[in-house]
Amino acid sequence: MRIHLFAAASLLALVPLVAGAQRPSGTPKHRPIYDQATEVTVKGTVETVTQHEGRRDRSGTHLALKTEKETFDVHVGPSWYLTQNKISFAKGDHVEVIGSQVKIGDANVLLAREIKKGEQTITLRNAQGIPLWSRGPRS
Repeated sequence: MRIHLFAAASLLALVPLVAGAQRPSGTPKHRPIYDQATEVTVKGTVETVTQHEGRRDRSGTHLALKTEKETFDVHVGPSWYLTQNKISFAKGDHVEVIGSQVKIGDANVLLAREIKKGEQTITLRNAQGIPLWSRGPRS
């Protein structure tokens, strides 16, 4: 009988931990996955540069990139990674982006793998789409 009470008490103690681990409503269940099958190269002009708060209070850089046909929401990568690689983006910059077109909810976005700005090129992901910052130092 004591073993059953102990087991029941242990399970009840885990309920708040499991409930606390659930994501808040509106939070994506997974990060977007780079898909080589949807890789495109686009050229355009940066309309806006925004910082989005991510995990552990680190910000990620996004570009609104206007091409001849449409405007892309380009997910660039962590802001610290751009700083570390001595590149920045501003409104009016002409860039070429190689990336994967994916859906996040109802939105179409472009996960950048490489961005060329003038004579500068930053590689953000390897050929398989794995982020290069995932193993790098964080400041």
